[in-house]
Amino acid sequence: MTRADLGKDPSQVSAMFDRVAARYDRTNTVLSMGNAPLWRVATTRAVAPKPGERILDVAAGTGTSSASLAASGASVVAADFSPGMIEVGRARQEHVPNLVFVEADATNLPFGDDQFDAVTISFGLRNVNGPEQALAEFLRVTKPGGRLVICEFSQPQAPLIRTGYHAYQRYVMPTLVRLSSSNDDAYDYLNESIDAWPEQPELAALIRSVGYTDVAWRNLTGGIVALHRARKPLA
Repeated sequence: MTRADLGKDPSQVSAMFDRVAARYDRTNTVLSMGNAPLWRVATTRAVAPKPGERILDVAAGTGTSSASLAASGASVVAADFSPGMIEVGRARQEHVPNLVFVEADATNLPFGDDQFDAVTISFGLRNVNGPEQALAEFLRVTKPGGRLVICEFSQPQAPLIRTGYHAYQRYVMPTLVRLSSSNDDAYDYLNESIDAWPEQPELAALIRSVGYTDVAWRNLTGGIVALHRARKPLA
């Protein structure tokens, strides 16, 4: 049994993701009822990668989102603190020439200041022990005028959707996890971390508090996921 708790001890979270790495992408597709690829497309469009740009994908996991970004011709760094995820990612994405994997902690990135045209993180910020510190690091390594895109689970605003989603989490998801995951217990943490995560306005305020401007968000799938965007000031 390997799972993290809401204390989000980095070693526990890393070990948990090591254990689920092999089936991670398949499990995500199953649990999202097929929406994961759509969320990835929306995130890639929000990042708007261009040939010649340098993009950092934090908590990149097996590099599925990183490969989508690299398809534009941009140079992509896939950073994750789970060695197991990186091992699987390197094997699966070895055909992508402009994609490199780096083991890195989101709260202490091994990059210099003003290095990236865009920084993005998908379904990873809520797993960080110290999301405000991570956001400050994202700001530090982004070039002035550069972009931030965060795709993360959130809370549906419509009462009917929220009720249905919570019922899905409680009654349907456990069965799907048993059928598709290599570590059932790890996905108990998934529900706990989603329920404890700030709603859209609170996350926007946190992003703004570390120095980003032009902060905005839009809901995907009725608010089950929210896409937050921001820019680093030019000066």
